[in-house]
Amino acid sequence: MSRIREKNQEVIIKFAGRLFAEQGFAATKVADIAKLADVPKPNVYYYFKTKENLYRAVLESVTQPLLEASSPIEQLDDPVQALTAYIQTKLRISRDHPFASKVFANEVMSGAPYLPSDIGDELLAQSRMIIAKLERWIEKGVMSRVSPQHLMFTIWASTQTYADFSWQICNVLEKEALDDQDFADAAEFLTQLVIRGCQIKSA
Repeated sequence: MSRIREKNQEVIIKFAGRLFAEQGFAATKVADIAKLADVPKPNVYYYFKTKENLYRAVLESVTQPLLEASSPIEQLDDPVQALTAYIQTKLRISRDHPFASKVFANEVMSGAPYLPSDIGDELLAQSRMIIAKLERWIEKGVMSRVSPQHLMFTIWASTQTYADFSWQICNVLEKEALDDQDFADAAEFLTQLVIRGCQIKSA
């Protein structure tokens, strides 16, 4: 893929994500995406063929990083290092992909009617891997006997909320937008909350 083609696709995906997040899939028109992205409408169809394909591309722009985020849990034996890296990465995704994250959240809250089955299968496999690793650490005695499922849900919710509910967070913090320091502070707090709350020790 040429760099120009790749860049054009990234621009279209970015602005499509914004409109899908604000209006939903059904209400979003390809013409509006093209106008916001400042590209001819035929270009959108040239690159993506259909609105459904473009929606999938927006979902993939956040689900792929989400799938890759669990690599530390899969690869590292030390739960402190693994969970610290996981939380930091999840927060970076919320920072870097705010609109796509909202699209994904809206999709899930709607019962995932448009989520491609292969992406759903990958996310489920990832969840099972994380749960199995947490169970292994519990059995090794390096963390307390908490529910691995609910710990995973808590990490998901507490990291993705910085994208999905950014308006509310900015309102409380009395600022127009979150900056890098806000995400660094969130990472430090959430990491300590998980590590101390679950009595996690280095393996």
